[in-house]
Amino acid sequence: MLGLGADLLWVDMNRLLSFLFHQGVLDEQFLQLHQLQDETSPNFVSEVVNIYFHESEKLLKNLRELLMEKELSEYKRIGIHLNELIGSSSSIGAKRVTNVCISFQAATHQNNPVGCMRALEMLEHEYCYLKNKLHELFQIEQQRALAARVRYPVQN
Repeated sequence: MLGLGADLLWVDMNRLLSFLFHQGVLDEQFLQLHQLQDETSPNFVSEVVNIYFHESEKLLKNLRELLMEKELSEYKRIGIHLNELIGSSSSIGAKRVTNVCISFQAATHQNNPVGCMRALEMLEHEYCYLKNKLHELFQIEQQRALAARVRYPVQN
């Protein structure tokens, strides 16, 4: 029997996921990623997402540095970093981050430094929001898993 706490945490987890889908933060790819998680790899999703966070932070840092150089020749390198970020973001279901990257790409194709800087700020904002919400989700999931293991003694 699951403890009442585990049931409530399950509800909280599903509510947060529903909110993130409704807001367009995540898409169905995140659910497909979740389907790869099982008893043999109970932390699969959080491990994949943490790798994504680690790599994305490097890409965001590189993007900011390239934009600060203000060289028009750097737009091609910016595009390479954006392609990497689009691929990794879409593979974990980070829909809004992916969409902002696509807008950012359009600004680079137009050689628009102001548009690129604005897009970078939006990208950093969406990335931070995604990171905070997924950390919140993983904390609830971890608490739920711990609560589910708790067995309460039967009262006579």
